[in-house]
Amino acid sequence: MSLKERVDLVEQRISEACRRSGRNRNEVNVIAVTKYVSGAMTESVLNEGIRHIGENRWQTAEEKWRTLGERGVWHFIGHLQSNKVKDVIGKFSYIHSLDRLSLAKELERKAQALNMRVSAFLQVNISGESSKYGLQPEETADFLREIRAYKHIDVIGLMTMAPFESSAEDTRPVFRGLRQLRDELNRQALTPEPMTELSMGMSNDFEVAVEEGATWVRLGSILVGKEEE
Repeated sequence: MSLKERVDLVEQRISEACRRSGRNRNEVNVIAVTKYVSGAMTESVLNEGIRHIGENRWQTAEEKWRTLGERGVWHFIGHLQSNKVKDVIGKFSYIHSLDRLSLAKELERKAQALNMRVSAFLQVNISGESSKYGLQPEETADFLREIRAYKHIDVIGLMTMAPFESSAEDTRPVFRGLRQLRDELNRQALTPEPMTELSMGMSNDFEVAVEEGATWVRLGSILVGKEEE
């Protein structure tokens, strides 16, 4: 299947999921996860009209960003070490993995020095798996209170990763839980502006995530394959 055929199929499946759940298709954004593919494939993705590119390590993203950075909107979707903030800030428009106070402090410090703002998602471990990063749901309210004074970080939403399930339907409670948590945090007015975004859903479960309110889906293998660099 060609890249264009895969893009068209993903579009069809997202549109159908939106129709089933009564959502507007324009509410859902696709991030092409290009961490396992070459710069040439990443360029092909951009040529197909997908503007949002997701990478999880600066070491593997650097060459692609330096070649193609101005053509896309870049999302850092992996675990971000505080000492790597200097590499990604100002290059990646969105950070999907804010999960601890030390990282927030470094993002604030670097953003202040650059006189810029950072759009960030709180990463929440809804599933409770020990192998996954993220705040526990019960920690999120206090975390938002702690960083409320950080004027250079805009927390725009929440991100989570569901367990890999043989049936995508089994991931529904995780995605529903993230949406419900966002709505509860918004009721508490813990951010200057309400959080509108939910980054959730990957190649094996994105349709369920869309049905449960995802505004960003992170698609790798189903969209770009796993061509190694």
